[in-house]
Amino acid sequence: MTITLTIDGKEVTAEESQSLIDVALDNGIYIPSLCYERGKPCLGTCRVCTCKVNGTNAASCTVPVSDGMVVEVNEPETKDIRKALVEMLFVEGKHNCPSCEKSGRCDLQAVGYETGMMVSRFPYRFPVTQADFRSEKIWLERDRCIFCQRCVEFVKDRETGRKIFNIDGRGTNARIEIDVALADKMSDEQVTEAMELCPVGCILKKGVGFDAPIGRRKFEVESVRERATERDGK
Repeated sequence: MTITLTIDGKEVTAEESQSLIDVALDNGIYIPSLCYERGKPCLGTCRVCTCKVNGTNAASCTVPVSDGMVVEVNEPETKDIRKALVEMLFVEGKHNCPSCEKSGRCDLQAVGYETGMMVSRFPYRFPVTQADFRSEKIWLERDRCIFCQRCVEFVKDRETGRKIFNIDGRGTNARIEIDVALADKMSDEQVTEAMELCPVGCILKKGVGFDAPIGRRKFEVESVRERATERDGK
């Protein structure tokens, strides 16, 4: 069923129950996200895609569109909420962008640019974490994990369907863990896919890392907003 809704004053049509974040992008309106992957189940963990739906703040990846819906993406208060959420992700970990292997291709870094973040309004926590080198193929740099859970939900053993990654603990004690036996069975292709699926530089392929050196900062040349709309044929 085709329905009509309004996004930032623009009337658009969509199929009922489509995800709001997809409908917005299909109509040239970019909403940042760090956990959502188009075509995959919604996680709703990062909340960075928050916008105002019928006057109430909601994560747009979790919202199915409906007829007559009124959405505000770029009104000032909502933009500042998204910026604050990104700032909190930066202070909760240790994101040293100049020395990070994913600098220039990092989704968190790109969304920081997109939201206009220069420095966080929140105090930095400087958590003490421990990298995990046990796998023969994967290095986990826990400093950078933002607990988006993409790896937990979308990276699985291809024979058994078992999860290779999981989140252990809660709150400040939470950390990303890896099933070493399953990780060691992963093909090089699957390890690369996991590394690219991670929005930050937490999952790294041992001995290789990324095929392009640090410094090819694609999001400084072209914004993540432009890349997202181009990818979807807009």
